[in-house]
Amino acid sequence: MYRVLIIDDEEPLREAIRILGDWKGLGVGEVLEATDGQMGLELIAKHQVDLVMVDMKMPTMSGAELLQALERDYPDLPAIVISGYNDFEYTRQAIRSKVVDYLLKPINRHDLNAALRKAVDLLEARRVRESEFINRNITLNMSLPKLKEKMYLSIIDRSFRSQTNEAFLPLIGADDPENRFAAVVLRMLNMEKVRSARFHSDVDLLHFAVANMLNEIAGEYFQAFSFASPRQDRELIVILTMKGAYQEDIVYRCLHQMNKALAALQDLLGIVAVAGIGTPCTGIMEIASSYETAKAAISGIDLLKLKGYSVTNTVVKPSKEISPITGRIQLFRAALEAGNSAGAKSILSEELRKWSSEGFFTIGEADQMIARFIIMMNDMSLELGVPRDKLPIMEEHPIRFMRLSEDFVNYEQFSKLLDDALHFYLEQIRMTQTTFEIGDIKAYIDNRYYEDIKISMFADKYFLSREYIMKLFKQQFGCGIHEYVQRIRMDKAKELLDDPSLKIQDISERLGYKDKNYFSKAFRNYFSVSPTEYRAASKEG
Repeated sequence: MYRVLIIDDEEPLREAIRILGDWKGLGVGEVLEATDGQMGLELIAKHQVDLVMVDMKMPTMSGAELLQALERDYPDLPAIVISGYNDFEYTRQAIRSKVVDYLLKPINRHDLNAALRKAVDLLEARRVRESEFINRNITLNMSLPKLKEKMYLSIIDRSFRSQTNEAFLPLIGADDPENRFAAVVLRMLNMEKVRSARFHSDVDLLHFAVANMLNEIAGEYFQAFSFASPRQDRELIVILTMKGAYQEDIVYRCLHQMNKALAALQDLLGIVAVAGIGTPCTGIMEIASSYETAKAAISGIDLLKLKGYSVTNTVVKPSKEISPITGRIQLFRAALEAGNSAGAKSILSEELRKWSSEGFFTIGEADQMIARFIIMMNDMSLELGVPRDKLPIMEEHPIRFMRLSEDFVNYEQFSKLLDDALHFYLEQIRMTQTTFEIGDIKAYIDNRYYEDIKISMFADKYFLSREYIMKLFKQQFGCGIHEYVQRIRMDKAKELLDDPSLKIQDISERLGYKDKNYFSKAFRNYFSVSPTEYRAASKEG
C-alpha cells in the first residue's frame, strides 16, 4: 500500500482531492496532509511517503522552493504539481524537477485519478524493474510535451479555461497575436498491419515514430506538435502554428506539407494514411472548431476512389442517403434462426454491392456501418442464446475482441472486415446451438417437477437469456416452461389422487406445494373441479 502526502494551504482543495481520489483502486492506504512546504518536509522525514502532491503557491515555503528541496534531498520521490497561478515562473521549477504530472485548477476527478495512476505506475515500475519500454514511456510522460498535449486536448474538448491557466499559454504560442493555428487529424488505415510488422505490436512506439516524422516534415513551414488521439489509437492530432499569413496561404502550405508527410510515411514505414485539415484560425480556443472540421474532412473521403494516402481540407457530404444495414434486420434474423449461414452471408453481400453501386461511399459511412452492424449482430446473437461474455458488448474495440483487424484501406477490405465479423457471430451462434439441448430442461422438469423451478436457474446454468430459453422451449414443445411445469404437476396430481391412502395435504407436499389450499386452487383452475371432487368422482366411476 502507498502513502500519499497532499501539501496545500487551502483546506477545500485538500478535501476535494481526498473525495475525488480513487485511493482504494490505486492501492493507496494512507493520505497525509500538510498546510505548507515546511510542514510537508517534516512529514516526509517522519513517514515513508511514496508520493507528494504540491501546490505551487503557498505561504512560508512556496511549491517551487519545496520542489528544489525534494530534488536535492529526495530525488526519487515522485511529485504531482497543482497550479492555477498566473505566473509561469512557478511552473519552470516543476519542469526542471521532472514532476510526474501537472494538474490545472480547478481539479476534476478524471484528471486527478489519471495523474495518480501515472504516479502509481511509476512506483510499481521502480519496484519490479519492468521493461525498458515502460521506463522510456515514464520518462516521456514526465516531460514538457505531455503538458502541452494535455493543454491542446483540453482546448479540443472545450474544457480549457484560458484565464485560470494563463501562465501556460506561452507554451503553445497563444500569447502571440501574430500566430495562426490549424488542426490536422491523421488516420492510419493500416495501423495494425504496420504495428505488427514494423513495431513489434508496440502502438506507443508507432505513435512516437509517426509524430516525430510529422513534426519534422511539417516543421519546414510551421511549428508542428503531434500526439496520439486518446479517442482512437489509429489517429494522431497535429497542431500547426505559423506567423501571420493569409488563410489561403496557410491552407495551401498545410496541404503541401501534409501530402509530403503522408508520402514519406508510406515510403518509409508502409503506412497508408488519410489526413483532414481543419479551418485555420487566429485564436487558440478556435482550435476546437478546426479539429472538428478536420475530423469531418476525413469522414467525407470517398472510400470507393481511395488509392493510397489522401489529404483534404474539404468537408463533403454524400449526395445520396445510404440505406443502413439494420433495414435488413428481419431477413438476417430469419436466416440466423434457421441456421442458414449462407443466406446471412448472401444478404450482407447484397448490401455491400448496393452501397458500392451508389458510386460514393465515405470513410465516415464505413465507420457507421461497422458500428451499426455490430450492435445489430450483438442483439440478435443474444436473442439466439449466445452468452454475453462471448460477444463484444460494451467493448472499446469490438473488432479486436473478435480477433480481427480494424484495418481497411479501400472498399474491398472494408467489405471483408464486415464479412469476417459476420463469420465470427455465425460461429458463436453455431457453438451455442451445438452445446445446448432444450430437451435437457424438459428432462429436468420431468424428474424434478416438485421443486421450485425458475427460468433463471436454466439461464444461469447455460449462460443463456431468459427470453431465448422460453422462446426455444415453446417452439420445441408447444408451451411455455411454467405451463409445462403446471401440466406435469397436474397430471401427477391426478395419479396420486387415485390412491385413496394419500391425504390431499401429502399430495400437495409431494408436488411441491407447501400450502394445501394453494394446491387445491391450482387444481381447480386447471381441471375445473377441486381435488376432493375429482377423487369422489373417480370413486363413483
